[in-house]
Amino acid sequence: MKLPWPRSLFARLMLIWLVGIALLLALSFMLFVGERERVGRAALLAGIAQEIATAADVLDRMPAADRQRWTDEFGHRRLRFALREAGEPLPAMQTGHPLLQALRETMPDRDVGLHRVERGGMPHPMLVASVRLADGSALLVRLPGMPPAGGPRLPPPDRLFAALFALIGGVSLLAWLAVRLATRPLSRMAAAARALGEDPERAPMETTGPTEVAQAAVAFNQMQQRIREHVAERTRILAAISHDLQTPITRLRLRAEMVDDEGLRARIQSDLDAMQALVKEGLAYARSLDERQPAQPIDLAGLLSALRADAEDMGWPVSVAGGTRHPCVGQPTALRRALWNLIENGIKFGGRVDILLVERPDEFEIRIRDHGTGLPEAELEKVFEPFYRTESSRSRETGGTGLGLAITRNLLRAQRGEVRLRNHPEGGLEAVVSLPAAPAAH
Repeated sequence: MKLPWPRSLFARLMLIWLVGIALLLALSFMLFVGERERVGRAALLAGIAQEIATAADVLDRMPAADRQRWTDEFGHRRLRFALREAGEPLPAMQTGHPLLQALRETMPDRDVGLHRVERGGMPHPMLVASVRLADGSALLVRLPGMPPAGGPRLPPPDRLFAALFALIGGVSLLAWLAVRLATRPLSRMAAAARALGEDPERAPMETTGPTEVAQAAVAFNQMQQRIREHVAERTRILAAISHDLQTPITRLRLRAEMVDDEGLRARIQSDLDAMQALVKEGLAYARSLDERQPAQPIDLAGLLSALRADAEDMGWPVSVAGGTRHPCVGQPTALRRALWNLIENGIKFGGRVDILLVERPDEFEIRIRDHGTGLPEAELEKVFEPFYRTESSRSRETGGTGLGLAITRNLLRAQRGEVRLRNHPEGGLEAVVSLPAAPAAH
């Protein structure tokens, strides 16, 4: 089973930091506890070995009659001294104990040993160190409080986990702050990239922060400037071509009047009308790419009622339902033209249009439904491309230039809106227009 991997850079960095630091802290804590135990134990054993060596040196310099009295004087709470004559048997040897190594390092010239004495009812045997004196007798040292040999002893589980959690919690907070500071410029860049798609004229990004982030911001601003210049140049070219074509079309229209054949003259006039319509739509499309009007509050219900009245004057069956409690902030002329294009398309291909206005907490939604045959799913997005026309709209009677929906989308996106098409479950095509709600409205 593959474990889930976080998708965001922030979550991935936090996971890497937390897992890595938790493992390092746990290992460091174990090493620290083990080293502290080892150093403390080594110091304890060295002290005991030095104390035994001192007692052996003192007893070697004393007369045999005084040794027993001084042996009792040497004894204290931790160590108990006793003398044993040469030849008396000793308890079983204890090998591998660190105290034996400490005794040999402290007294390399003496015969030393470590013995184990079992004690009834006690979990650990008592250790007895033996040191051979100069006259052959043995100095026995009992160590009743000596801990058994073995690895480092860890603290109790509650203290161990409390210390680990405190360390991990503190480091996690620092890791969160560090990762947050490192990924915040990337979040700002992602937001700027999304805003660039909606408004190429937005203000450039700030070029502050770390060197890599500042360089990326500079490159992003340069890309935005090139895109702005490219769009502006394309718009100027399209507008210039569309504008300049009007003069030869007008001359052709005047010359067509001189044609004696009425049928030929009618066909020429029809072609010129189509060319004129294409030129006008081209100019409208160019203007829609550079639509910059001051935003103001718009009563959507009132605007739709006015559009319905205009449609009724033209004999078009249009109904409006729904309402809003707050105004929408946008560009009235651009919004009116975009909605009118959708209504006109609905009448052209569906015969009748029903409009529903819905207000949501964060947006306004306008649904414009016709009662035609709809569109294939593959063409619902293609029809927004400039100069794209479906097979059913290529004739002179029903066809257009293929710019109406492209102009509509440009006008709506200029005010942070969007439009999409979908086939209605009860038949017909439905255009769904989304407009952002005013920040102060809710």
